[in-house]
Amino acid sequence: MLKEKKMYIDGSWTDSIKGEKIEIINPATEEFFSTVPKAKREDVKKAINAAEKAFSGWSRLTSIQRGRYLRQASENVAKKSREIAELMTKEEGKPLDEAEGEVMKGADILRYYAEEGERVYGRIIENEEKNIKSKVIYQPIGVAGAISPWNYPVELLAWKIAGALAAGCTVVAKLPSETPLSPLAFIGCIAQTDLPGGVLNAVTGSGSEIGPVITGSPKVKKIAFTGSTAVGKQVLRNCVDSFKKVSLELGGSLPMIVCEDSQMDKAVEGATYRSYRNMGQICIAVNRIYVHENIYEEFLKKFARKVKSLSIGNGLKGKPDLGPMCTEDGLEKTKEHINDALNKGAQLVYGGEKPKGEEFQKGYFFKPSILRDVNHDMLVMNEETFGPLVGVMPFKDLDEAIELANDTNYGLAAIGYTESLCKSKRLTKEIQAGNISLNNPSPGVINAPYGGWKDSGFGHEHGPEGLEEYLLTKHVREKYFD
Repeated sequence: MLKEKKMYIDGSWTDSIKGEKIEIINPATEEFFSTVPKAKREDVKKAINAAEKAFSGWSRLTSIQRGRYLRQASENVAKKSREIAELMTKEEGKPLDEAEGEVMKGADILRYYAEEGERVYGRIIENEEKNIKSKVIYQPIGVAGAISPWNYPVELLAWKIAGALAAGCTVVAKLPSETPLSPLAFIGCIAQTDLPGGVLNAVTGSGSEIGPVITGSPKVKKIAFTGSTAVGKQVLRNCVDSFKKVSLELGGSLPMIVCEDSQMDKAVEGATYRSYRNMGQICIAVNRIYVHENIYEEFLKKFARKVKSLSIGNGLKGKPDLGPMCTEDGLEKTKEHINDALNKGAQLVYGGEKPKGEEFQKGYFFKPSILRDVNHDMLVMNEETFGPLVGVMPFKDLDEAIELANDTNYGLAAIGYTESLCKSKRLTKEIQAGNISLNNPSPGVINAPYGGWKDSGFGHEHGPEGLEEYLLTKHVREKYFD
């Protein structure tokens, strides 16, 4: 029997007006196990109206008062982390411990912005006249629309909700159709704080139907979107008529540069982690690795050995390193990129097929895959695969490596391994990306800004910059009479 979940609108859990449902599939078994409402335009407008009505009261609370809700929500999430993680593993596929780690990050994000909200400072500016002062103050922008993806369904939603609520905005969240259950459970933990009705709303359903209503509504003043570049461009077009403030965290084609002087084992470990975590279904997954020609063969040998040791399985059974991919479409795109590269002269080092065994007969399982001797004519090196696949090619010197890394329309993040301060400085300054990670595989951290360059979007999440996205700047010039 399918378990039914509901949307959250104006402080109540509700079905859609038309009563339509979306079935949720377990990617490890290919079985439908739950449903959520399929929201229609009327449902989305109801959520927007509720958020608009609630904005006045919520924005007038002090940041300390709003922070109390977020701190309590953080505690609620932590208490239910395993329960939420089990839902995530069933709907998205990632191993249970990794899913719970994501949920706990969601709790951390709520707590972080509860505190960051108290650090929104204005400033006093001297004027030429002695009896006139200028003040700069910051105010919440209004109703915020949060559109988040399926690959990190709790964490990426938390970035948006926490920053918006801390700033004093109210929220209408469009949850991913593939993975709505864990974010609904996360939102339930926030609702349990007795949050005023309408402050936070969440709708489920078709992006093509819900998205234009949120982005086109003049009542929504801010859009935060994470997803593909193609959809991000459409979101931006939809926001033009109402002059919304927009932040876009879009696709990537992350390059990793391994210099001759790098610590080889650390580089291999980092490449394995960042290429295949969550089956490569992450905007900052390594797509392409450039290795100095003098260590190319050694790197490939060690990399292949490390990747072969990764275990694969149903994320709810045992402790596998990798689960299934989330969607069949993603699986097919990975195969397409492999076949394209092989037809153009690349060699398959490892993977390229489903794991053997009865337990893998169903489910979107696929071996983590390595291609060598690739070039930039191949899809794997110029498109975001969003799957467990990475291409590796040699370079002669750092000039060539940087040129190859920048040979893309994307600029979300890049990774470099070197023991040289001079090379580190060049990688830092010359790679065209919003986030650079040196000698470690994790370009993002909650208290520092995270955002892309070029076709990877603009605006920021994380850090104080993530909060500023939900604020308007106001200059007040006051004259004092003696």
